[in-house]
Amino acid sequence: MSLLRRAFSRYSPQINVFPRRSFKSLKFPGESLDDITSPALIHGIHVFHCPDEVGIVAKLSECIASRGGNILNADIFVPEKENVFYSRSEFLFDPAKWPRAQMDEDFLKLSKMFNALRSVVRVPSLDPKYKIAVLASKQDHCLVDLLHGWQDRRLPVNITAVISNHDRGPNTHVMRFLERHGIPYHCLEISKEGKGEGDILNLVKDTDFLVLARYMQVLSGNFLRSYGRDIINIHHGLLPSFKGGNPSKQAFDAGVKLIGATSHFVTEELDEGPIIEQMVITLMLDVLIVLAMVERVSHRDNLRSFVQKSENLEKQCLAKAIKSYCELRVLPYEKNKTVVF
Repeated sequence: MSLLRRAFSRYSPQINVFPRRSFKSLKFPGESLDDITSPALIHGIHVFHCPDEVGIVAKLSECIASRGGNILNADIFVPEKENVFYSRSEFLFDPAKWPRAQMDEDFLKLSKMFNALRSVVRVPSLDPKYKIAVLASKQDHCLVDLLHGWQDRRLPVNITAVISNHDRGPNTHVMRFLERHGIPYHCLEISKEGKGEGDILNLVKDTDFLVLARYMQVLSGNFLRSYGRDIINIHHGLLPSFKGGNPSKQAFDAGVKLIGATSHFVTEELDEGPIIEQMVITLMLDVLIVLAMVERVSHRDNLRSFVQKSENLEKQCLAKAIKSYCELRVLPYEKNKTVVF
């Protein structure tokens, strides 16, 4: 058997047997929940983090079912040898039978019952979209991808401002896009002493979280504490390797066989925050083993093509991390880890 056949035979498709379901219950790619459910029913999400004990799942199910809700799926994680419980549930409900305010009250009772560290419920079709500001430097690829993701409604956010330490000309693609959609652009430089951070804080004080789309300035610990909410960063490297500046060149010069991108929360330690999402490309001689996306990278790549493929990963990785965060799929775990459902 050739090397190519051996490589792909390991990933041959498997046949799965599914329980018998009615045709109307099947969800096809591209369909929304509204396409397959009664117009009266809408979609809710609930995440729960509390000390582990017997009966949590039963009470969560009872809370939803007692109001006529129906659980679509539930993910549960209880770490080995740790007394902690994580869950994420998606459910359908009738807002006429379970008003939004009543839902908050019901889950608050559960939170008190189990001394929850976190209990968050979200109804995407009723609740306001997350308000974010995007910080970016000179490179545009992540910023442009986010702007188009927002425009196409692929990302459930409202972009309130774009902040940069780079002054873009009025006729650039980014500036024309922002002007056309009424998104303000602010050019603010931060000094090594942290001057300028106060101006940024004033601009982002009403946001739900921040996104660093290849923002090349380091935010101080004072800024992080003053802002007090989550900040998502994209690092153009597969952390924990190649931290700091120019990781693509570091990786290229090292002759690595894996390149990637890492989206993580920002902490005071540079590139040390809890990881949300990682994507990789495997480099082999002439055979590609698919890990996260279909793209060929080999020893024939020069630094320029190497960087271009890395940037493509960065866009996808950052967008997926933001989407996962907005869908309540990301929960803090221990000091420097995350649970991603």
